[in-house]
Amino acid sequence: MRTEAVTLPGSPERPNEDWVAAALPGSGAGGTVVVLDGVTPPAGDDGCVHTVPWFTARLGGALTELSASRSDLTLAEILALAIRRTADAHRDTCDLSHVRTPQATVAMARWDATVVEHLVLSDAALLLRAADGSVRAVLDDRLDRVPAEVRRSVAATDRLRNQEGGFFTAAADPAVAGRAVTGTTPRARVRALAALTDGATRWVELFGAGDWAECFEVLAAEGPGALIQRVRALETAAAGAGGLRRGKPHDDATAVYAEL
Repeated sequence: MRTEAVTLPGSPERPNEDWVAAALPGSGAGGTVVVLDGVTPPAGDDGCVHTVPWFTARLGGALTELSASRSDLTLAEILALAIRRTADAHRDTCDLSHVRTPQATVAMARWDATVVEHLVLSDAALLLRAADGSVRAVLDDRLDRVPAEVRRSVAATDRLRNQEGGFFTAAADPAVAGRAVTGTTPRARVRALAALTDGATRWVELFGAGDWAECFEVLAAEGPGALIQRVRALETAAAGAGGLRRGKPHDDATAVYAEL
């Protein structure tokens, strides 16, 4: 069994707001992968005294522990419990009702001898490679459906954040777990998987350097670090040509690859 994970901050002057973890039981019967992308809030009040890395570490730690230890719970139930546990850690000091309270996108996978479970919330990505080499991308495209002109407005985006008709992230309300994209696949049909934050999916979604199958091939042949370095090279070239059409010049980027 091979597992590799790489995370790189978008800027050395800012803390990395992503989180990645992989847990592999010593028995070799299964494992779990958790990837979070903390949502960078716009300037101004967000009702919380904690940083985004504090939040992703709390939520990511809870998700990792629960997904590895609570096989009796679905991934959606685990996400709900982890959100509640994280909220309890700071509800006495922070206004968790604030629309920009710390939050994150989520991609998770868990497998045992018979099944592979997956969960995706917001713009992270989970890739599943079958025995025949085909790759299936599990995506939550609700944020992509929000018009670009709306996303350029903080106020307009806030009105759609964790609202019906908008998009959903893991913040302080456990009920959002019911909005995640979830599913299961027989273990025999999955040979490897990968989870990526949107800083890494830029290779496909922003720059169009390849499709999901080609992205997976880079991960399998060269490793997650190589994919992220390819993204960085494309970002640098775009900056030299006048900048990206949208988004940060460099974003926190995380990728994890696991062979089952």
